Amino acid sequence: MFEGLHLLVSKLEKSLGIEVYATGSPGVGGVIRRFPEDFLVEEVLIDGSKAEISPSSMAQLQAQKAAPSLQRYLLCVLVKRNWDNFQAIKTIAHSLRINMRQISIAGIKDAGAITAQHVAIEGVTAENIRRLHIKDLEIRPLRYSHIKLSPYHLLGNAFKITVRAISHSKTVIQERISKVVGELEALGGAPNFFGHQRFGTIRPITHLVGKALIKRDFRKAAMLFLAKPSLNEHPQSRKAREELWKTQNFKKAAKNFPKSLHYECIMLRHLAKKAEDFRGAFRRLPTKLRILFPQAYQAYLFNKTLSRRITQELPLNKAEIGDYVIEVEPSGLPNPLKYKVASPETISEINKEIKCGKVVLALPLAGFRQTLSQGYQGEIEKAILEEESLSLKDFKINEMPELSLKGGLRAALSTLKDFSLHKISRDESSQRKNKVTTSFMLYRGSYATIILREIMKPRNPVKAGF
Repeated sequence: MFEGLHLLVSKLEKSLGIEVYATGSPGVGGVIRRFPEDFLVEEVLIDGSKAEISPSSMAQLQAQKAAPSLQRYLLCVLVKRNWDNFQAIKTIAHSLRINMRQISIAGIKDAGAITAQHVAIEGVTAENIRRLHIKDLEIRPLRYSHIKLSPYHLLGNAFKITVRAISHSKTVIQERISKVVGELEALGGAPNFFGHQRFGTIRPITHLVGKALIKRDFRKAAMLFLAKPSLNEHPQSRKAREELWKTQNFKKAAKNFPKSLHYECIMLRHLAKKAEDFRGAFRRLPTKLRILFPQAYQAYLFNKTLSRRITQELPLNKAEIGDYVIEVEPSGLPNPLKYKVASPETISEINKEIKCGKVVLALPLAGFRQTLSQGYQGEIEKAILEEESLSLKDFKINEMPELSLKGGLRAALSTLKDFSLHKISRDESSQRKNKVTTSFMLYRGSYATIILREIMKPRNPVKAGF
């Protein structure tokens, strides 16, 4: 059923729990993110608002009408080029002389890209915003609003991505992409893996730190974050980490670490004064960043579970007895809060609903309130928890309650919407090679890199720009 089972998956992807391909057609290879302009992301909200990188004249007109108001928030479009989301928001808050908490977003966007997203900023005027000048950041006021943004406002993201340095002819590129996309459409989408950036591709340790935190080994968690080196990172950073791993000397590391390792430096300054207070060191980081560690481990477990379901040849577009299914909203978004479990009595009806697009198969996200699936799927989940020496109760972290995870459900498939193959042409940045530009839309929580890995089948995701 899954043609891609036996294709070679890179060691790196396997370490992130992404162990299989869903498609059997060969990929086109190539490289993404050679230039930020190759990876364009525009956010779409539930109400249909789209954050445009280059605004239409209507959006500009609307922005000009953003007049002072009694409403608390100013809704803006933030366009960033090669900026990390947290750093961008921190810099904007600093420039406006406000607290970071006064800036809310609907979703985190890629760093190595040009992205447009909505931000709601509390207690500022359009004039304050227009006075801001930050390199590679543009903020455009839209209108005043009485609500702050949250992930619930996000529908998804529209992507326009150029893959470069492809060795194949234009005909082969067209054929291969069409075959892969055809296979994904026949399946009903791509496996809804958490993508590479959830873990860090250059230095994939976020989930390992998360696991150590969940296991209450705060020293190990801190040392992994601060001192575990990676061959793919900047040599200066790698050297500083190796030195700390050897010496465990936080005072020295606080002086020697490159300033570019911003969050590491924050933790090291704390450990230089209180060498054993690893929990306190983590608490120096913004809460939104800290929670990413246990969430990345939760994502790793989900990826592993989904990979194993595929290798055991259980379907993704059909339910088995004991599987969870979740409702699909009129917008097309799966709603994990509206779920049911397929029983012998309801299985036939549920599979009719899956065919009609009313419900989709879902797998659990580990957490202290989430129960496992039943049937074959439940056996897979139990086996993975045993391999990890883990109990779902471990996700309630009394020592750091803000990092506790309740769990939930996540759709097994990511719907690929409006896929279009725009242009295959000569790649001006690579001699005698071609490039291709594609565009598509994904619902919130799904990753463009998961679609791209099926299309490209990269042997080395780091070299391929993942």
